[in-house]
Amino acid sequence: MAMTHIVWDWNGTLFDDIDATVDATNEVFASYGLPMMDRAGFQAIYSRPIWACYERLLGRALEEGEWERLDAAFHDSYHRLMERCRLAADARHAIDALTDAGHTQSLLSMWHHDRLTVAVREHGIGEIFRRVDGLRPGEAGGSKAEFMVRHLSRLGVDPAEVVAVGDSADDAAAARHAGARAILYAGGTQARADLARLGLPVVDRLTEISAYI
Repeated sequence: MAMTHIVWDWNGTLFDDIDATVDATNEVFASYGLPMMDRAGFQAIYSRPIWACYERLLGRALEEGEWERLDAAFHDSYHRLMERCRLAADARHAIDALTDAGHTQSLLSMWHHDRLTVAVREHGIGEIFRRVDGLRPGEAGGSKAEFMVRHLSRLGVDPAEVVAVGDSADDAAAARHAGARAILYAGGTQARADLARLGLPVVDRLTEISAYI
């Protein structure tokens, strides 16, 4: 069997933080008088880049400096609420099964690199990954596409032998941009129906991805 390199997403994929993300978003926009969203409501409006998602929520373009204020407020709330979150229920089992099958793995996230590396280590999976990349200081959290290209280049892997696993259309776009395949996970930030429209494999459990590799 040919060996594959898997690039995992973190937030909403390996890390089951969707409820913290929804609650943090509700906290941020409470002062705007917007109605509270549940998980389904959040999934219906979610997209990347996040500032475009916020503009849809507000029904207008963001004002000068507003994105920076909203992003800082979101992360203040999220970093408090994420303390209650854990790995997805079958994340460790999925990772171990892929390792046992001889596949290599890495992690690419649009979350802050310093916090990401700590979280991965604290959840006991840091030793699995050949590389862990998040956003460094000064980098903006827009599309994942160029970050995927850079991640694969630094790993020295052939994109044709890579499968990216994530929970959003942006993960699919990043994989396509880099010349890799993608498998999408329906347990995170985007609804299954929206992911299915992309024409890619969509799984409800992380352990199911082995069947598509």
